[in-house]
Amino acid sequence: MATSTPVTGARIYDLDPAHTSAHFLVRHMMISNVRGEFTKVTGTVIFNPDNLQASGVEAVIDATSIRTREDQRDAHLKSADFLDVEHYPEIRFKSTRIERDGDEYIVHGDLTIRGVTKEVPLKVEDLTPEAKDPWGNLRAGATAKTKIKRGDFGLGWNMVLEAGGFLVGEEVSITIDAELLRRAA
Repeated sequence: MATSTPVTGARIYDLDPAHTSAHFLVRHMMISNVRGEFTKVTGTVIFNPDNLQASGVEAVIDATSIRTREDQRDAHLKSADFLDVEHYPEIRFKSTRIERDGDEYIVHGDLTIRGVTKEVPLKVEDLTPEAKDPWGNLRAGATAKTKIKRGDFGLGWNMVLEAGGFLVGEEVSITIDAELLRRAA
């Protein structure tokens, strides 16, 4: 997080659920991309740019909040073929380490989907400096991106197409747009 004033110690932020979302993009029928989002994301960020070892991120995504603008597809994605939200209602991320890469950060962490945990790197970009909102709260923002292979997380359902290839692509691009609300000291 960029800041215009010197930082001493860690800052603790909560993800603002009204202004934070997790988006995904996956190839459909080898023709186009389907986009979707999870509308309920909560979490905490501890950030100290002077001591990244004292920094960390934890986030929880409500898997039942998936939206792709197609009710039938949403129901299928919630089913046991994909997210199995009845048994796995949450997607979780917990950082294990943070590295600086120029003006950006790489947040390595454990992503858990459908009870399967794999380490993934989140490339954090578009950092905004803290600013006061109209109510006197300090806020910051960031965008984080990664790609995963859905099969690695047990999301293996697919269908072979008559013309060759598969109905659903294996690679999923994920983007998290977060607005952070700083906790009062």
